[in-house]
Amino acid sequence: MNYHYFTSESVAAGHPDKVCDQIADAVLDAAITAFPKSRVAVETLVTVNQVCMAGEVTCPEKLDFENIARKVINKLGYIDPILNFTDKSPINVYIHQQSPDIAMGADADGAGDQGMMFGYACNETKELMPLPIILSHQLVKAMDGLRETNKIPCLRPDGKSEVKVRYENGKPVAVEKVVLAVPHNQSVSKEELQKQLFKLVVKPVIEGYGFSITEENCILNGTGKWEIGGPATDTGVTGRKIIVDSYGGMARIGGGAFSGKDPTKVDRSGAYGARYVAKNIVANGLADRCEVQLAYVIGLAQPITVAFETFGTEKKEIKVIEYFAKNLLDLSVKEIIEGLNLRQPFYEKTASYGHFGRAEFPWEKVVKL
Repeated sequence: MNYHYFTSESVAAGHPDKVCDQIADAVLDAAITAFPKSRVAVETLVTVNQVCMAGEVTCPEKLDFENIARKVINKLGYIDPILNFTDKSPINVYIHQQSPDIAMGADADGAGDQGMMFGYACNETKELMPLPIILSHQLVKAMDGLRETNKIPCLRPDGKSEVKVRYENGKPVAVEKVVLAVPHNQSVSKEELQKQLFKLVVKPVIEGYGFSITEENCILNGTGKWEIGGPATDTGVTGRKIIVDSYGGMARIGGGAFSGKDPTKVDRSGAYGARYVAKNIVANGLADRCEVQLAYVIGLAQPITVAFETFGTEKKEIKVIEYFAKNLLDLSVKEIIEGLNLRQPFYEKTASYGHFGRAEFPWEKVVKL
């Protein structure tokens, strides 16, 4: 990696695209709870006082899609009519069963679609993730926490973060700039809110990773004013935040998003399997930085491509790393699903603050071999 500077962003749980991701994954959780082998491919769109859900669900139990969506919207804090989008907004549902042509391949333990996906890990942070994206996630998570606990009552749902990190010889040496954006009512001035957020969010997060920053290097709400956020000001769609969901732009990404898809869809399970392999390669000291590429064909169980890139940081020969990966996890669709126990209703939690670098998920487990 030859960047002298690298910047990544994250978004709050109430960001319109993340509202959509969480609704789609809440449907997946409900379907898996009813029947672990349910098939789900759901998309959501939100805009001014409107929600549209579409896609395919095959589940033996009838699901209340509208109620599932309203619960997510309520939980995210969209309850004030001034936001022009609440848990009372109209919801249109256009969901039907999975195509039998697709089901045929997945029924035989093959991939539910074609595609390529990447997994990545590096030793920059304890999570074995790039520093810019981890800091960005932690900032919006902390900011959301202040709103949810009413410690800063003026905050409203939605928000973003951005972090610029300086690198020397491929290693992070300084956090140069932090950007926050969050809608708020005018009971607190922008200047006062910036002081509060610097004290309660920016300073503890940055120092928690061993770096420092001054308030002068922090920017809040670049236009100077943001009162109303959410779907009323920015239409949201499932799957538009795949850089936020993965590695903040530092690694390559596959062709598909994660949310709203059951694990027979390799866009999701393949990406989790690739992260699991890459993380364990770095965690076991075989390389400082590793990227794993997988590619699948619809209906076929095994990937047609398994490839490794260690960016010159490998501590062992590539054939040793390949041998390690082969013994770590069979990368067939069935074995990823079973080996990582992916038929659990935990997907709604993945749909905010990134899918990787969070110890509660099975693809983050480190195995010493």
